[in-house]
This record gives sequence, structure tokens and C-alpha cells, in this order.
Amino acid sequence: MAQKDVAFGLLEAVDHVLGQRPPALVAFPVHYETPPDELTTALSKAIRAVDQGEGVLILADIYGATHINVACRLLARHRVELVTGLNLPMLIRVLNYRDLPLDDLIGKALSGGMEGIVCATEFCLLDDAKHEVH
Repeated sequence: MAQKDVAFGLLEAVDHVLGQRPPALVAFPVHYETPPDELTTALSKAIRAVDQGEGVLILADIYGATHINVACRLLARHRVELVTGLNLPMLIRVLNYRDLPLDDLIGKALSGGMEGIVCATEFCLLDDAKHEVH
């Protein structure tokens, strides 16, 4: 669940990295102009479509955004877990461990998201130093 085309862009990246799109993976693009009640209905329908009986993990971009509030409303209606701060490393980690129970998958989402954020400057400079011509 992410702003407009970001959701579809992440799916395209998954296709590229994994070489295929895993089943029961759905992009839920959010458009600013969509009324919250309409978002609620559409998200509830999407959850029912992918839930295979074990619940659904929603990865969403920005905590506090309207669509997150919409997802929060659905927690009581469906077996859903909601993790925000969505990034590509988080998504790939979750997909690599997709057979884990939902409670364990939350930990994978959090670790994948956090470990995917690094300041790479030092590593790049070290790598450049290895390739310097003397």
C-alpha cells in the first residue's frame, strides 16, 4: 500500500529482483482524491482476495497518512497485520520468508526495512580505493 505509482513501481522491482511475481501479492495504490470510505471498501476487498486463511500482512509507506488510518479501521474486521515504512528491502525480505507465520513475518519485515537503510559512502570509498591505479 503506497502512494499512487509507487505501489506499482515496487511490484516491477520485485519482478526484476526475484524474476517472478509471487502469488497473493497485490499492489494497492492510493490516490489522494479517493474518499476514505471508498478506500476502506477497496482495501477490504483486496484483503479478502489474498487471504488464504492465515491472515494478511499489509506493508504501507507512510505512518499517519489517511490510507494508514483506513487500514487501521480494518484490523478489527480481518486478520491483518500492518507494518509501515515500506521500502524495497523490506518487501523483498518478506517475500523471501513468505511461508512463515504472520507473527514471524512481521519481524522479517522490520529487520529487512531497517537493515536496508545504510550510509553507503564509506563502503563506496573503500571499494574505490581498491580499484585505484597506482
